[in-house]
Amino acid sequence: MAITKMRRLTLIALESDRKQLLCRLQKLGCLHLSEPPENDGSWQSFLHREEDQSARQQANLRLLENALDILNRFAPQKAGLLAPRPAMAEADFLNESTMADDLAVASAITGHAAELNRLNAAEQRLAQELAALRPWDALDIPLELTATATVDVTTGTLPGPADFDGIQGALADQVPETALYRISQSSEQQCLLLLSHRGATESALELLRSFGFTLGQLKDRRGTVAENADALHAQLEQIRQEREQQLAQLEALSDAHDRLRLTCDRIATALNREENRRRVLTDGQVLCLCGWVPEEQTKKLTELLTQFDCAYEYSDPTEEDVPEVPVKLKNNRFTRSMNCITEQYSLPAYNGVDPNPIMAPFFILFFGMMMADMAYGLLMILGSALILRKKRPADPSFMEMIFWCGISTCIFGALTGGFMGDFIPQLCRIINPDSTFEMPALFTPLGDTMAIMLGSLVLGVIQIFTGMAVSVVKKTRDGHFADALWNEITWWVILAGLALMILRIGTVAGVPVVLALGGVMLAYGSTRDAKGFGKVTAFISAVYNGVTGFFSDILSYVRLMALMLAGSVIAQVFNTLGATFGNVAVFVLIALIGNALNLALNLLGCYVHDMRLQFLEFFGRFYQEGGKAYQPLSLQSEHVEIIKEDK
Repeated sequence: MAITKMRRLTLIALESDRKQLLCRLQKLGCLHLSEPPENDGSWQSFLHREEDQSARQQANLRLLENALDILNRFAPQKAGLLAPRPAMAEADFLNESTMADDLAVASAITGHAAELNRLNAAEQRLAQELAALRPWDALDIPLELTATATVDVTTGTLPGPADFDGIQGALADQVPETALYRISQSSEQQCLLLLSHRGATESALELLRSFGFTLGQLKDRRGTVAENADALHAQLEQIRQEREQQLAQLEALSDAHDRLRLTCDRIATALNREENRRRVLTDGQVLCLCGWVPEEQTKKLTELLTQFDCAYEYSDPTEEDVPEVPVKLKNNRFTRSMNCITEQYSLPAYNGVDPNPIMAPFFILFFGMMMADMAYGLLMILGSALILRKKRPADPSFMEMIFWCGISTCIFGALTGGFMGDFIPQLCRIINPDSTFEMPALFTPLGDTMAIMLGSLVLGVIQIFTGMAVSVVKKTRDGHFADALWNEITWWVILAGLALMILRIGTVAGVPVVLALGGVMLAYGSTRDAKGFGKVTAFISAVYNGVTGFFSDILSYVRLMALMLAGSVIAQVFNTLGATFGNVAVFVLIALIGNALNLALNLLGCYVHDMRLQFLEFFGRFYQEGGKAYQPLSLQSEHVEIIKEDK
C-alpha cells in the first residue's frame, strides 16, 4: 500500500451553475478544494473571492450543539451503549425542509436553560438574604424603625470572640444613656441591638467601634424579621415552581435528541460547502476553482463535470506543489487500523512513505507480546468486534486496531500459558489441593525472562533494520543513493563485519575484512563534506552517534519484556491474594476485580509504549512528516449513517 496518487483539477464554469455544481461535488465527495493562488499576474488574478457567509451557519451549529448539551444534562436520552448511528438515505439527509423548525426547537431549549440559570441565580440571592436574616430571628421590632422622638435604634455585629459582658459594662459606665442587647451569638459574630438617647448615639458607636462593632445589614427592609423571612420563603417557593415548569418543558423536548443531531450534521454539511465556496474565484459571470482528486476517482469526477457547461483539465503535481498536495493513505482492512496511530503523530508528506503497511505487523506483534494473555485477548477481540458490528463507528480504525492486537495478545497468551495470569491453576488447587495442573506453555514470563529479553532485542533489531531498508529505498527512489550508501548501507556493512568477526569468518591475517571495509566507508562517508580538522570531528561524531544511537534504540525494546513480565506478575498477585481465602467464590471475585484493573492498566501501558517504539525508534529512521490531510468537499455525518444512492 502507498500514498494515494493525486491529480490537480483546474475548472472554469458558469457562475449560474455554482450552487448546483458545489452540491453535486459534495455528494460525490472526492474533490479537495485548494486555496486560491496569490496574485501572480495570471488570468486568475482578475477574479476575486466572494464574501464569507459562513458565520450564520457557525452560529446555528453552536446553537444546536449547545441545545444538545443542555438536553444531555437535563433530559438525557435513554439509548443502549452499542446503539448504532441511525441510517438515512442520502436524499432524506439533504432534505433541509425541517431545519428551520429544528433551529426553533434548539432556541427554545437554550431559552429554557437561560431561564433556569436566571432562576438559580435568584434562588442563590434569596437564600443568601435568608441566611443573613436568620441570626436576627429574635428581633421582633419593625426593621424600618430606626429612631423615636428621643431614642435611636441601631443594629450591628461584634466579632464572635468579643467579651459582650465587658463591652456592655464599659458602655454603661462611659455612656449611661444607652442600653445594649444581644440578639444572637455564634462563633463568627454576635448580633446586637443598641438603644441610645439621640445625644449619646455618636459616643456609644465610637466606643463600640473600638471593640470591632459594625453596623448591621438590615437597611432598606420593612416589617419584622419574621415577616421578611416569610416573604423570602414565598419567593423561593415561587422560584421552585417556576423551575419545575422549566424542567418539565425541557423533559417534554427530550425526544428532540435525534432530530437535533441530524440537523447538526446537515448544518455541518452546509458549513463545509460554504467554507469551500470561499475557495472559488469569480468575476460574477464565470467561476474558477482548483482542487485535488485521487487518480482512481477522476473518472467519476469527469462524468459529473461533463453534465455542466465548463472547461477543465487534470495535471500531475509538480515538485513545488508537493507541500500543498493533500495526503490520503491507501490501505486495506488490515493496515488501515494503523491510521489512528499515524494521525496522532503526523501524516506523511505526499512524497514520503506510507508507514502503515510496514508498521502494522510490528505494532500488533509488540502489543500482543506485551499483553500476552488469552483471556485479555479474547475480551479485546469480542469487545471490538461487538462495537464494530453493532455501533458501526464513523471511524473504525481504533476498534480495528484493538481487534488485531487482541488476536496477537491471544496468540502470545497461548504461547506463555497465560489466562488471567495463573487463574486456572489456582482455581484447580482451591477445588482440589492435590492438583498439579499447569497451563501448557512454550515459555513463561517468569521462567524464561532472559530468553524473552533476548527475543525483544532481536525484534528491535529487525524493526530498526526494516526502517533503515525503507530509508534506503526512499532515498534511492528520490535519486539520493549516495546518502543511503554512506548512512544506512555503511552501518549494515559494519554490523555484518562485527557478526563475522565474532564468528571468526572473513578474517585475513587477523584482520576482519568486512569490518575494516565498513570502517573505511564510515570514515569517507562521514567526512566527505567536511574540511580540515572538521573531518576528524565529523568522523568522531559519526562513530559516537551511530554506536550510542543503535544501542539506545535497541535497548528501548526491552520494554516488551518488562511489560509482559509486569502484567503477568500483577495478575498472579491478585490470583494469589484471592486464593488465600480458600473459597472459590471469594477467589473468583477478587481475581476478576484484580484482573479487570490489570487489563485496564495494560491496555493503556501497552498502547503508549508501543506507540513510543514506533514514533521514536522506527519513524526516526525514514519518516518524513508534514502532510496535509485529505479533506474533500463531502457530506458531514458524525451522528447519522448516510446510505449512498445507487448511480
